[in-house]
Amino acid sequence: MACNICKKEKLSSEFPPFNATEVCDHPCLTCLRCLVNYVAKNEVCPHPGCNKEVKRTSETISLFQEILDDMFTEYDTEYTPQVDLSDGKSFINVTGLTGSSITIAFSPQMTVLDLKRKIQTQLGHTPSKQRLLYKDKEMETYDKNRCLKSLLDYGVEANTAVCLVICLYAIPDNFDHVVFDLFWGFPVNGVDFLDASCLLFSGTNFVEVVDYCHGLATNKALNHSGDIMDHKASRGHHVIDVYLQKIPKQITHLFFTLSAFGSPNISKYRSPSLRFYEASEPNTDLCTTTFTHANYSQAVVMCSMSNARGSWEIFDSGKLSPGNAMDYKPLQATIKQLVSSGY
Repeated sequence: MACNICKKEKLSSEFPPFNATEVCDHPCLTCLRCLVNYVAKNEVCPHPGCNKEVKRTSETISLFQEILDDMFTEYDTEYTPQVDLSDGKSFINVTGLTGSSITIAFSPQMTVLDLKRKIQTQLGHTPSKQRLLYKDKEMETYDKNRCLKSLLDYGVEANTAVCLVICLYAIPDNFDHVVFDLFWGFPVNGVDFLDASCLLFSGTNFVEVVDYCHGLATNKALNHSGDIMDHKASRGHHVIDVYLQKIPKQITHLFFTLSAFGSPNISKYRSPSLRFYEASEPNTDLCTTTFTHANYSQAVVMCSMSNARGSWEIFDSGKLSPGNAMDYKPLQATIKQLVSSGY
C-alpha cells in the first residue's frame, strides 16, 4: 500500500497500528515515518480533512517513534529485534508473526530439535507443532537419512532471527466440512460490520475471495453466510463453511481474515469471538486463537489452512494488515509476503 504523503509503496508493518489520536476516525494511510515527521512540524494529524491536534510529545507519537527505531533495527539485521549482548553471549531471537520474541543462547552445533525443545520450555508449544523459518527457508528437524540437522546446516548465525509459526491443528483425512464462525457486537455508534473473509491462494498467486459479497467459491468449496444481523441484541454473525474435498488441487492456502468495514479499527467492535470447528461437532473447537493484539489494526490475518505437506493443517498467524472488504489489495500484499517467506 502507498503512503498518502510520500506516495511510496510500504509494507503493512510500516504503517501505524492505530490512529494518532483517539478522536481520529479514519484508516491509517500515512506511513509511520511520514506521520511522525508531519506531527513534529505541524502538531496535527496528517490525514486529509482530519487535522486533529496531535502533540509531538504525546505518548502515541513517542510509541510510533519507538516502533520506527525497532523497524530500523529489524531491517538492518534481517527483521531481528535488537538483543542485549553486554555480557558477551550470543543468542538466537525466535520471533512470532505478532512481533513477540524470545531469546535462546546460540550454538551452531545445536540441533533444530534442541532449539524446538528450548522453545517448548519457554512457550509451551510441542516440537511437532512448530515450524521454524530462517531466511525464508523452513528448517527441517531431520535430513533425508533421518539424521538430526543442526543450526550450522542452515547457516544460522549468532544474533539473528528465526521465525516461529505454530500449527494449531492437523485436519484428519476423514474431515470434509469445517466451519469458521465469527460473532461481534455493534460499535457504540451504531450498526457496523466486522467482516470474516477467506482469501484463496495458489502459492503466492491470489485466486479469489469469499466474503459477504462473494459468497460462493469455485467448485462450491467455500460458502459464506452473508451478514446475519441481530439488531435487537446489537450483534452480527458471519459463517464460512469449508468443504475440503471440493477445494481445487491448485489451491495451496486459505487465509482467514477479520477486517473493520466502516470503523477505523477492530477495537470499535464489542466482544468479538471466533470459533473453528468440524461441522458434525459444533461444540468442539479445532483450535483457539486470539486477536486482542489486533485491536488497533484495520485487519488481521487470523489463521490459515495449508496443504503444502499433502494434507490440510491450520496455522496460527495474527499478522496485522491494512485493507478490508472494500479494498483487499493491502491484505493480498500482506499474505503474499507471508507465503513468500515460507509461511
